[in-house]
Amino acid sequence: MHLELNGSEYKVSAGGLTIELLPKEFALLQFLYRNRGRTFSREQLLDKVWPMEYPVERTVDDHIYRLRKKLRGLSGIDIKTIRGFGYSLAVSGSLEGVVMNPATNDPELRDTMREVFMKFHVYGQGNSMLTLARQQDILGYELDPHSSMVVHFVQGDVEWLIQTDEIPLKDRLFYLNLFYFFIGDPKVKVEYAERLIERKLLNSPEQLELEILTMLDLYTLAGQPEKALERLKRSYQVITGPGYENFVPVTMITELFIRLVAGAGEEELERLDGEVSRILRDKPFLREIGGYKVVKGLWKLRHAQWAEGGKLINEGLQVLDMSGFVPLRLYALYRVYHFCRMFLNGNALYRKYERLFTAELEAFGLIRLEQPLEEMLLRLLEAP
Repeated sequence: MHLELNGSEYKVSAGGLTIELLPKEFALLQFLYRNRGRTFSREQLLDKVWPMEYPVERTVDDHIYRLRKKLRGLSGIDIKTIRGFGYSLAVSGSLEGVVMNPATNDPELRDTMREVFMKFHVYGQGNSMLTLARQQDILGYELDPHSSMVVHFVQGDVEWLIQTDEIPLKDRLFYLNLFYFFIGDPKVKVEYAERLIERKLLNSPEQLELEILTMLDLYTLAGQPEKALERLKRSYQVITGPGYENFVPVTMITELFIRLVAGAGEEELERLDGEVSRILRDKPFLREIGGYKVVKGLWKLRHAQWAEGGKLINEGLQVLDMSGFVPLRLYALYRVYHFCRMFLNGNALYRKYERLFTAELEAFGLIRLEQPLEEMLLRLLEAP
């Protein structure tokens, strides 16, 4: 199938049929046709088709929808949705009966690719996960819906998580709540999270993660580290069981953070710090390494070692940037900001990290999306 593109009249012709498009619809189709077979994220398409403009990612989806509708009469043209990443234009060739990617229907390959994807998730290698997502067509596999959702989370795509109808709300709920916890007063979020746990609205694995891990930070940053330490006992009971070994590093780093906030002595902190260092040598997960450096930096700040503390925090944030696991940087700044609020209020570093944290919230759209996100979650929580 060959398309004839008339840029002066915004028309596309093929097989004796001519279709008139709007200017941006034409520009989008032209870009995809010139790069047919390649997959582009919404952000990439915005950059290529709407340069120097400021539309939202939903703009791409709306234009794709209209293009598909208008091109329906042209056989052999297919704008494919690549789950978890974006869009790709497929144009049929002249070889009848030839499947261009026979591996797509291979269940063994599908299972293998899922295992690779999840292994990258464990190691905190967000960039590797995104690379797999964007190469689905070439590699001949398709992400399952859950993995697709995880990709959106890794990219920090809060708006998609709120608006999509591709994934049931219950399956998105844990990720939406993680972003919701970042906004506002931790004391308010603790009360909300306790109600969420009581209602058991999450899927079982995510319900457990909320109870044994996420709540530890919420209690700590709400000024209730004693509750976090009490809950930590159950956390260790769970993660010493089979299948939870990868929770050990992050739980130990969180314990170090809790005890730092709780005012533990240097000897106790140094003992735990040594244990964390040893386990990270065996499990060098990027997100844990970045988070560990941030907590060590906060430890230095507590001793008024400003330069060294700031250096460690910056190194930790850089590691999290390198991982490509976008929400982790926000999570680290959430810890830093509220730690400084508790112990360094009025200090120049507090004001610095307040600005950084606020800028990160704005970058994720969380300030703009706070109201619809909160309304969605509270409506669900209060439903009979």
